[in-house]
Amino acid sequence: MKERTPFADIDGLPPHMSEIVLDALAEMGRHPEIRRVRGAALGMLRPVPGQRLMDAGSGGGEVARQLAAEVGPRGEVVALDHSAAITAAAIGRHDGSSVRYVTGDVGDLDLPDDYVDGVWCERVLQHVEDADRAIGELIRVTRPGGRICLIDTDWASLAFDGMPAGLGDLVLGHTRGHFTPPQFDMGRTLRRRLVAAGLTGVSATPVTCFFDTPESAAVVLPMVNPRVPEDAWETPPGLRDEWLACVEAAGASGTFLAVLTIWVVAATV
Repeated sequence: MKERTPFADIDGLPPHMSEIVLDALAEMGRHPEIRRVRGAALGMLRPVPGQRLMDAGSGGGEVARQLAAEVGPRGEVVALDHSAAITAAAIGRHDGSSVRYVTGDVGDLDLPDDYVDGVWCERVLQHVEDADRAIGELIRVTRPGGRICLIDTDWASLAFDGMPAGLGDLVLGHTRGHFTPPQFDMGRTLRRRLVAAGLTGVSATPVTCFFDTPESAAVVLPMVNPRVPEDAWETPPGLRDEWLACVEAAGASGTFLAVLTIWVVAATV
């Protein structure tokens, strides 16, 4: 069985974890670098008033509510998430905008053909087992001429500086498929997948996220977050503590650096 991150099976976590995951997602969404990624994506999706959009993998609904502001009261946003617990929690945080929250499988959507004018799918495909099937479903439910915007991480681009040479690579080797999803290079493959699916006007923008303190990086990168419990790590004895000590020291000296590329790819159906 493939290793899976907690985000791949949230309903399999203890009940109290859904709110913890939502809070983590909301904090991540407020990070300036993630906001920069989302700004690029919004410009490529090009929503207009009156449209029906889908946020596929909507989490706490922050993006869905932002999209609702773009389409206005005459439009609608379908906020779809695989987790029933996350969907219920997102409904509890609703702000009254034109968002409809539903549960569903991005690889098997219970929606008719040509149902939406556009799709936003952010950092979801890295967690699914068959990304091309999911993309096919997103295309199916989008009307001809509609827009699809996919945002995903290229975890293979993650790099550190300020720590002992080779230590970051060693830690990443042990945490791949655990702190990072098995489809670790999903971001860089999105353009190819949309071209192969026959979409037109495919455009791709790599956004390199820059973190110059451990505190900033920890919002997005679990392997530098000291709050992640020790039993969540799958590293040889002592490696976690050595790594986190080096991260802390690099932060104290001002030499810490982490970079990660997130791809934004959009096309017309």
